Amino acid sequence: MPSESRSRLSRRRRESLQALRSSGKGRLCYRRDWLLRGEGVLEERASTPQLSSYAGWVVDHVLPHTQENLSASETSTSSSSTSGLDQPSFVPRSPIRSLAFSPAPPRTPATPGGTKGTRESQHTEPMLLRSSRGIEVEGCIRMYELVHRMQGTEGLRLWQEEQERKVRALSEMASEQLKRLDERKEREHRKEFQDLRELLDKSSREALAQQERLKAEHRHRAEILNLKLWEAEQQRLRREEGQLRLRSLYALQEELLHLNQQLDSVGQHRDPEVDLLALRSRGKQLRGLISGIIRTTTENGVPTAEDQAVAESALQEMRDLLTEARACEDERRRQDEEEARVKRQEAQVQQRPEVHNECPAPSQGPGGTRSEGLQVKVQDSTMQWHQQLQEASRQCVLAFEGLTGSKDSQVKKIKMDLQKAATIPVSQISTIAGSKLKEIFDKIHNLLSGKPVPSGGCSVSVTLNPQGLDFVQYKLAEKFVKQGEEEVASHHEAAFPIAAVASGIWELHPRVGDLILAHLHKNCPYSVPLYPAFREGMALEDYQRMLGYQVKDSKVEQQDRFLKRMSGMLHLYAAIIQLRWPYGTRREVHPHGLNHGWRWLAQILNMEPLPDVTATLLLDFLEVCGNALMKQYQAQFWKMMLLIKEDYCPRIEAITSSGQMGSFRRLKRFLEECLQRKEVPVPKGFLTSSFWHS
Repeated sequence: MPSESRSRLSRRRRESLQALRSSGKGRLCYRRDWLLRGEGVLEERASTPQLSSYAGWVVDHVLPHTQENLSASETSTSSSSTSGLDQPSFVPRSPIRSLAFSPAPPRTPATPGGTKGTRESQHTEPMLLRSSRGIEVEGCIRMYELVHRMQGTEGLRLWQEEQERKVRALSEMASEQLKRLDERKEREHRKEFQDLRELLDKSSREALAQQERLKAEHRHRAEILNLKLWEAEQQRLRREEGQLRLRSLYALQEELLHLNQQLDSVGQHRDPEVDLLALRSRGKQLRGLISGIIRTTTENGVPTAEDQAVAESALQEMRDLLTEARACEDERRRQDEEEARVKRQEAQVQQRPEVHNECPAPSQGPGGTRSEGLQVKVQDSTMQWHQQLQEASRQCVLAFEGLTGSKDSQVKKIKMDLQKAATIPVSQISTIAGSKLKEIFDKIHNLLSGKPVPSGGCSVSVTLNPQGLDFVQYKLAEKFVKQGEEEVASHHEAAFPIAAVASGIWELHPRVGDLILAHLHKNCPYSVPLYPAFREGMALEDYQRMLGYQVKDSKVEQQDRFLKRMSGMLHLYAAIIQLRWPYGTRREVHPHGLNHGWRWLAQILNMEPLPDVTATLLLDFLEVCGNALMKQYQAQFWKMMLLIKEDYCPRIEAITSSGQMGSFRRLKRFLEECLQRKEVPVPKGFLTSSFWHS
């Protein structure tokens, strides 16, 4: 046996002995007094050993197995430790094969060459036989161990079978549960797939429904858009047709006014007959009718075919009236010629001079009665004066064109500073105190005189740019008129402090006054007075702007706002012509005094009235300037007031519709009160002497 195998066997023996000591058998208590039981035991130990009745069975059943186990342990390197515990270190062979048993000799350490010596000693030493009692005990132990091992093997086999059965049952159960789990997962997957399909189908249906709704909405919007486009096209066509009709109405009005003038001129140098008076009265009604149609269509939109038909019928009737009046005039002339021929035949009858009852026009001074014929256009001298003012304004704009059109940042800053220095003081004019008003006037006067003035934290002067003076004069005049258009239109009392400063600046800087008049005439043509005529080929919006209306995005401002702006500017004009700057020299006359107010009043009474506009502006002018005109012209002014009440008011009433009689009634009530009291009240907001000392 190799040394390595012996060492392993020895190690296993030691482990087996250690295991036996730890086992219940090793912990048993043995009696040690068996040696004291007597000599019988000693004799037995000394006698020749005899084989027990179990010896044969042990030799036949136990020893062969022990020999096999021992051989297997010697040849195998991985046998279990239990084999060392169950088998003894040396078992004698069967008596059949060996004559006697001897105990295994004590193991000696393995040394080189020791194996051979050991084997030799085993052969040379005599074999000692064990006692029958020991063999019997050993046989019992061997048999018990075999039975116990067999029982353990059988129990292990039964346990293994039980475990295998349980494993098979558990495997079958697990397989069944796995199968059920797979089926459940399959059902869940099918359900999820079905739910997903239903969700997709539902989403598809909703998407299709949404698509159909979008298509329907798109068709609806397309229909609405097409309808709007069609309406816009129809509106455009109606607008164009209305503009054509409006131009036709203006042409009809101009022709009707011309025919009316001819009708009024028939027989004006003689006492008119009843027929001519009736014809003239009807002519005035027709003139008011067509003027009302034009005014209504200008406010509400475009004229209709019925309006044009009514205007054409009125024009035709006017033609018939003129023909009839001329026929009456011819008949009257023939009668006069016949009477003259008869009278000439009388020798001693002197020719009676023709009496002329015609009075001079109000612009020439009131006195006597008034002629029936009124003008449509402004006088040539007034129109020439108006055109000269507009040309002066255009030349002023051209003079500072380089300043406004410059791209240089420094020039732009100078322009903004000059504009602020010119416009901000005008915005600060109020009725707080006369000293405050004088400070504002001095600031404006110093700026126009070329002196540096503070503005916006810096010093500004018109000498900073060669075109600065023209720019400041233009912007200053524009701001004065703008204040009348906005501030005075909302608060009529504000007209007097603004007019006082404007009058003082006008007196010291006449060019500013001319620019004020130019802006005023441009924004309010009725301050000339001027009724712009419609020319062939003129756009309707341009004509409305000429009349003073504000047109933005083809939309004309409302009539009440238009009248409010015109009233504000005329209030300012009426205040300027009667006020003088109290701190002036008083050596020169007013640059634009009350004589211009008398001229304006006379010229507007010589012109055909306009519905709503003439009554409003005439009342504003008389309320602001009436007291000053009364003090200046006295009896002539009262004749003018009587003429307005008795002759001009019926003309205004004839062309005013029932819905726009408010301004006419206020004018008529104002005239009646003034004529009854023989006094025109002082205008509200007039600056008294105490104001200038405040």
